[in-house]
Amino acid sequence: MQRIASIAAMVDQHASDAAFLWFRRRREIDGPILGETDIGRIDQRLNANLEGLMASGKAGWEAAQAHFADYAEPGELFVLGVLALRWGEAEAVASAVDAAATLGEVGVSGLSGAIARTPRENLSPLVAEWLDARDARLRGLGLAALWHHRVDPGARLGDLLSNPDPDVRRRAFRLAGGLKRRDLLPAVLDGLDGDTSRERLTAALAACLLGETRSANPVLDRIVLAEPDLAAAAIELRLLTTPLKTGKAWLQERLKQPALRATATAAIGLFGDRSVMPWLIAKMREPDLVFAAGLALRDLFEVDFNDFDLFTTDPSLLGKDFESLNETPLPVADRVAEWWDEGRGGRNHALFHSMRRLRLDALRAALAEPDAPLTDWRRTRRFPAWM
Repeated sequence: MQRIASIAAMVDQHASDAAFLWFRRRREIDGPILGETDIGRIDQRLNANLEGLMASGKAGWEAAQAHFADYAEPGELFVLGVLALRWGEAEAVASAVDAAATLGEVGVSGLSGAIARTPRENLSPLVAEWLDARDARLRGLGLAALWHHRVDPGARLGDLLSNPDPDVRRRAFRLAGGLKRRDLLPAVLDGLDGDTSRERLTAALAACLLGETRSANPVLDRIVLAEPDLAAAAIELRLLTTPLKTGKAWLQERLKQPALRATATAAIGLFGDRSVMPWLIAKMREPDLVFAAGLALRDLFEVDFNDFDLFTTDPSLLGKDFESLNETPLPVADRVAEWWDEGRGGRNHALFHSMRRLRLDALRAALAEPDAPLTDWRRTRRFPAWM
């Protein structure tokens, strides 16, 4: 990188804005609120700031380093990673990898995001080196690159599925399932007995994508019962791979369990059955279920709820019993009831697919077609930031 004349305040602002925009993108990329156009606008602004840093040369790198030194967070690491990988200088890449190590698992996430935004030609020499490394973190980064760019490493993937490190195996299972590597199904099924719950969940997803739901579903059931942090993902996959009638009965049993009541309520919209609306509106009046009911509502309708005044970010608006809630936005039951009674779900509205809907549709398509790989649902439309 070269020393290029630049305005320090502008370079510093580029580094700050890029970290913030990526953090917001990461938070919303698989969520139910923003769609591909919204994410595309964030991307437009993010790319502009990254290009500003790239054009600043060494001053851009120093600004990114300074921000990470002050705020050692995934967003700041992402900026470091993008610059290092775009320039391709060994010392800069090593610096970004070392910085990631100080953040643990979230550090890998930040570098994974940087890898996703790096052209394949920049990554090719690095990926080969990473996959051969003894360091499990580097192997994980190599697998992240293969995943983001949907590259099949051939016979090498089988070796990675039996790696001693559970995180390396987990990433390898994800890739094997997404690429529909049916030749690796025996190794994927072995992963259902993996060392960690996250590894078992990812192996279950891979098994389902490879057509072996019968073996995966008991594993998902155990995760739902024993792992609160993974229960939502496990319930989602369980319902996507279970016939409708059986799935409704299965979820009904989880609704009866106090520990799973909220998580199960949030998943009820996956059935697409709008006859549940009166029940769902009633749950919006319960403080412990209001947020979950709002998530289910968003799954039921292909509507941009940002165009309707049905949600609030002020819990106190819902009453004294709701004031202590931290999760927002929350549906306002009376407004939702009126909207439902008047138009049965907002007639004459523009079709809207949230990023969550795009992810679910990609999963459904890959589960339905034995040979269809899991598509990249995170593609976005590029719109000028001022639109």
